[in-house]
Amino acid sequence: MLNIVSSLIPGKNKGVEVKGAVVLMQKNVLDFNDFTSTVIDAASELLLGQGVSLQLVSATVGDPNNGNRGLIGEPANLQPIISVLPSIAAGESNFSVTFKWDEDYGIPGAFIIKNNRTSQFFLKSVTINNFLDKGRIHFDCNSWVYPTDKYKYDRIFFTNDTYLPEKIPAPLKPYRDEELLHLRGDDVTRKFEEWDRIYNYAYYNDLGNPDLSSKFARPVLGGSEELPYPRRGKTGREPTKTDPNSESRIPLIMSLDIYIPRDERFGHLKMSDFLAYGIKALVKSVFPVLNSIFDETPNEFDSFQDVLNLYEGGLKLPQIDLLNQLKEQIPFELIKEIITIDGDAVLKFPVPQVIREDKWTWRTDEEFCREMLAGVNPIIIQLIKEFPPTSNLDPDIYGDQTSKITASHIENNLNGLSVDEALNNKRLFILDHHDTIRPYLNKINSIEGTKIYATRTLLFLQDDGTLTPLAIELSLPESPSKVYTPAQNGIEGAIWQLAKAYATVNDSGVHQLISHWLNTHAVMEPFVIATNRQLSVVHPIYKLLYPHYRDTMNINALARQTLINAGGILESTVFPGKYAMEMSAVVYKSWNFMEQALPADLIKRGVAVEDPSNPNNVQLLIKDYPYAVDGLAIWSAIHTWVTEYCTIYYPDDATLQADAQVQAWWKEIREVGHGDKQHETWWPSMKLVSELIHTCTTVIWIASALHASVNFGQYPYAGYLPNRPTISRRFMPEPGSPEYEMLATDPDKVFLKTVTSELQTLLGISLIEILSKHASDEVYLGKRDSEEWTSDEKALEAFRRFGTRLEEIEKEIVARNEDPNLKNRNGPVKMPYSLLYPTSDPGLTAKGVPNSVSI
Repeated sequence: MLNIVSSLIPGKNKGVEVKGAVVLMQKNVLDFNDFTSTVIDAASELLLGQGVSLQLVSATVGDPNNGNRGLIGEPANLQPIISVLPSIAAGESNFSVTFKWDEDYGIPGAFIIKNNRTSQFFLKSVTINNFLDKGRIHFDCNSWVYPTDKYKYDRIFFTNDTYLPEKIPAPLKPYRDEELLHLRGDDVTRKFEEWDRIYNYAYYNDLGNPDLSSKFARPVLGGSEELPYPRRGKTGREPTKTDPNSESRIPLIMSLDIYIPRDERFGHLKMSDFLAYGIKALVKSVFPVLNSIFDETPNEFDSFQDVLNLYEGGLKLPQIDLLNQLKEQIPFELIKEIITIDGDAVLKFPVPQVIREDKWTWRTDEEFCREMLAGVNPIIIQLIKEFPPTSNLDPDIYGDQTSKITASHIENNLNGLSVDEALNNKRLFILDHHDTIRPYLNKINSIEGTKIYATRTLLFLQDDGTLTPLAIELSLPESPSKVYTPAQNGIEGAIWQLAKAYATVNDSGVHQLISHWLNTHAVMEPFVIATNRQLSVVHPIYKLLYPHYRDTMNINALARQTLINAGGILESTVFPGKYAMEMSAVVYKSWNFMEQALPADLIKRGVAVEDPSNPNNVQLLIKDYPYAVDGLAIWSAIHTWVTEYCTIYYPDDATLQADAQVQAWWKEIREVGHGDKQHETWWPSMKLVSELIHTCTTVIWIASALHASVNFGQYPYAGYLPNRPTISRRFMPEPGSPEYEMLATDPDKVFLKTVTSELQTLLGISLIEILSKHASDEVYLGKRDSEEWTSDEKALEAFRRFGTRLEEIEKEIVARNEDPNLKNRNGPVKMPYSLLYPTSDPGLTAKGVPNSVSI
């Protein structure tokens, strides 16, 4: 950065010049319609500097004539620097600023900035390297600054110093308190505008569009015992005309303009990546609806080779009129990125990792079971504690829902053990989706083209650490449950493949709705909102957690607009259809913050037991459980880092109890953000430092490693949709039916006619290709956007140790994946488990743990 020159100003009493460096990015660099720009020309810099002024605010000397607020220095305008400094990234502009400062004003702790131009800019940082020979002062800003006429208050930024509420310098306290009031915006009743910086709460009442049609009406989620839900960010939009309890929606074409606080929006690189992928997915999704795309069997795959052609040869598309139409809407260079244009236009997807080494081993029983431990949804499997498995559903409503699987179904596959011996030796496990799906079966099966079961899948833990399936139970409300056992050949083998598909359909829906959306995206948003409303930017817990909120509100808003909304992609491609979000609200009834910590979750599911002699106080019952093994290593690293950080500021419990901001933050999360979940046993009391450490560790775990484990494997595992079908369209063939007879002659065709259709496949894999990619500006666990996020050297040292530990974990994961004795690490498909490998390159990598729920 710039060297600082401090000197007496002739003719001024005690006046000095203090020079600093300002780094910002102009609007045109960050606009998504001009994301190829990288450098600002000198003329533009000159124009910018003339309209922007900064005033330092004292942290040590108050003005007795202004409520003892910190004294404010004279305005100083930006001055351009034509040469580009090596430390300035592409697209950033650097400026100098010369402050006039009276030495009697003490040490600055903040500055006020006024933008008198007509457009906004992104302020990255302001730095004074040697303030009056007393040291470096750095302001880590990272915020959009709009023209002054957009605000009714001054924009203020604080240094990167860290303070507990009672220790913040008194001259800065009123500025800090007022800034929090502005961010809350509790008195704003109008529709929020893009320059508003308001963090507030709303129900999920914006998913439906009853004004368009009654079939697009959806219930309000949140605020009731029947359909509780975490809160989402408020937009202030008007209610619909049809239903005053539902919020009106913006047109789909404006989906990127849905309100969130401007600083929560994607950065320019992320936005360019997202738009490119989004346009690509849109084109892929629109093309298949054209009549001329499909072969003689419209909307169906006739063979597995038809599916493989999506990756090997591509899907041929009509191009003459189609491409001419596209050129009017999308730049031709982007079209060439989307499709191959050589004679015929060809739609081609990347080859998913699950079929890269072998096209068929995904069908094996071993891989079917392995993915419950190392796939995209490895957080459902649990120990069977009683046999036959029971149900928690109300028998007065649903009747006896105890499993109909008997000892005779499974005892021949227990390696000589009796059922009781296998149960007592903790060798029996289950993938149980019965209670989640059963209450909605009649509603879901009333949807045209959907025929699903509620499933239970029993598993046996082998001596080599792998799992083998014992039985799959398929249940319907009005019929006796049917139990299927493993078979490899003939009609029985084909039926077994279908039974596995029905179980996987359940798992795919639960994964998208519960494991992914509800348990990471939705539950995190109240933390984002409450942190910005109740913790000032100088608070240590704000500095700890803020990186783990990056892009969460933005991706959630886009999801509400195009993905989880009525008629959106999720309802079109995943089996619950229009009941999807309603079903997730019912599941949220049992969500408990205390169970979201990885060790607690493993113990609850019975896949681990408490053991104080082991790290994290748990011992895994399935030693070769890749998600749990890698996850516990990362959990431990996060816990150590958070412990070291929090104890810097909270030496005892009394200090935490006296922290009014943290107490208000925690109260708001419990009573407002997760206001439907106020039972005391579901939350820490926040009276002990150990509770604060556990809470922050859990929040970081959910935002980073948990989300990574259920998100970035979507395309690698489910990009080949026969491996992870999301819908079943026919029930199991009955003896004597044409489909049953076809099982003997063409079982693959029956399978493909039963699971996700061709159009649904193209829609689904287009979506998960976007969701599984890392943006080029992603920030991974153990990294920060800025190295100067705090001035506290103890905190920086602890953070460096955290980064070093994560580097060690990367090496450990590689070593485990190379160990031939750990058969679940690669499986028959020869796909190493790398979803919890901390870092990644951009793109579709099947690894990498970003700091936040960012996609």
